[in-house]
Amino acid sequence: MLTLKQSRRLQSVVLGALAWTVALILFFPIFWMILTSFKTEIDAFATPPQLIFHPTLENYLHIQERSDYFHFAWNSVAIAFGSTIIGMLLAVPAAYSMAFHETRLTKQTLLWMLSTKMLPAVGVLMPIYLMTKSLGLLDTKLSLIIIYTLINLPIMVWMVYTYFKDIPKDILEAARLDGATTVQEIVRVLLPISKGGLASTVLLSLILCWNEAFWSLNLTSSSAAPLTALIASYSSPEGLFWAKLSAVSTLACAPILIFGWISQKQLVRGLSFGAVK
Repeated sequence: MLTLKQSRRLQSVVLGALAWTVALILFFPIFWMILTSFKTEIDAFATPPQLIFHPTLENYLHIQERSDYFHFAWNSVAIAFGSTIIGMLLAVPAAYSMAFHETRLTKQTLLWMLSTKMLPAVGVLMPIYLMTKSLGLLDTKLSLIIIYTLINLPIMVWMVYTYFKDIPKDILEAARLDGATTVQEIVRVLLPISKGGLASTVLLSLILCWNEAFWSLNLTSSSAAPLTALIASYSSPEGLFWAKLSAVSTLACAPILIFGWISQKQLVRGLSFGAVK
């Protein structure tokens, strides 16, 4: 018969082992992609898959010779950060209004905003393409920034609204008694208190923008094409070149993976953001 202390220790070990197992399963596709990027095309297609091989940088050299990686990377950075900044500038005041000045239509408005995410993107491709073309915004970073902002805004508003709802209204009432304006309430009170939640919203928006492929493939060609378009360019009528595709995918994923690793504390803190006591 296990004692209470032994039972808790066993439970901790089992949960730890389960967590590591899940983490390894989730990480394995990334590991295999990176491993394949250092193989030749023959080794990449070998059956059974080879774990021991002679690594090569041929795929990475081919990518740089064929296309300017830094051009695509800069487009991704500019589009992701531009969209996120504009999205936060819109999401914060919208969430503030809904969280602290609720009406009988607030919940319906939030549900309607979320329901727009259920619309297939291909269903609105033609009108958006025609509007973008008529405005002369095809193959421009501005067009993708606007579209990414609009498609991610409902999620950003929902997240910021959830964090703001956990903040007691007494704090804002105290600020109003001290003569704070609405802008001062948001900037000096709400933002410092909910910075963990806001940081996780920013990180999620950056990830969604970075990984978005549908609109970048349909609204850009070369000038404003981000890394997702560069990856798609390695799919040709001749077939898929797995080693080169893995290399370009590794280069595309590396910046956001590194950024996410650095920002993991803010992300966890934001996801576990609770009521202020």
